[in-house]
Amino acid sequence: MTSPTSKKVILFQGDSITDGNRGRDEDPNHILGHSYAYIIGGKLGNERAEQNLVFYNRGISGDRISDLYARWNEDAIYLQPNIISILIGVNDLWRTMKGEPSGVTDRFERAYRHVLEETGEVLPQTKLVLCEPFILNTGAPAEQWEEWEAKITHYQSVVKQLAEEFNAVFVPLQEAFDAAARRTDASYWLWDGVHPTAAGHDLIAGEWLKIVGKSDLFND
Repeated sequence: MTSPTSKKVILFQGDSITDGNRGRDEDPNHILGHSYAYIIGGKLGNERAEQNLVFYNRGISGDRISDLYARWNEDAIYLQPNIISILIGVNDLWRTMKGEPSGVTDRFERAYRHVLEETGEVLPQTKLVLCEPFILNTGAPAEQWEEWEAKITHYQSVVKQLAEEFNAVFVPLQEAFDAAARRTDASYWLWDGVHPTAAGHDLIAGEWLKIVGKSDLFND
C-alpha cells in the first residue's frame, strides 16, 4: 500500500477539448470538468487508488500552444507533476484558417518544442504523453476540407516527431476518429468537426488508456 504522504500527480493540459468546463476551485466533484480527462481520472483513480493518484486539469478553452507556453510555469511546473498529458493544436489551425491576427504566423512546432525543452530542464523525471490533434469532415473543417486536412496532417507529424525526440508516449487519435466516423456520422463524435461529444471524449479516453497502459508510466 502507498504511503499516505506519497502521491503521483497526473496533469492534463490543452485547450477547450481538455478544459471541458472544468471547475476553477477545489471542488472535487467538478474539478476535472466533463472531458476525456474526467473519464481517465475516474477510471485510473478507481483502479489505482493504492497509488494515491492526484489529477489536475489545466486545459483552457481557446488556447494555442503559444498560450500554453505562456502559462507553463504556474499551470505545469509549479504543480510538480509526475506525468503531463498534452492535447493541443486545433486552435492554432483554426485561427490560421480563419485569417485571424493571432494566426498570421504558425508557431506550433517552435512553441511546442519550447514547452518540452523547458519541462525537460526543470522536471527531468516527469514523463510526457503527447496526444495527436484531430478533426473530422464536418462543421468548419468541411468548408475547406482539403486545406484543413493538409494542415492537421502536418501538425500530427510534428507531434509524433516531438514525441520520439523527447521520449514521450504518443497517443494517435485521428485514425480512431476516422474509424468511428465510418460507424455513424462524423458529427456524432465531433459535433462541429473539432469539439468532441460525450462519445468522442470516451473515444479519446479509451485510446489514451490503451496506449498509456502499454507503457511503464504508472509502474514506478
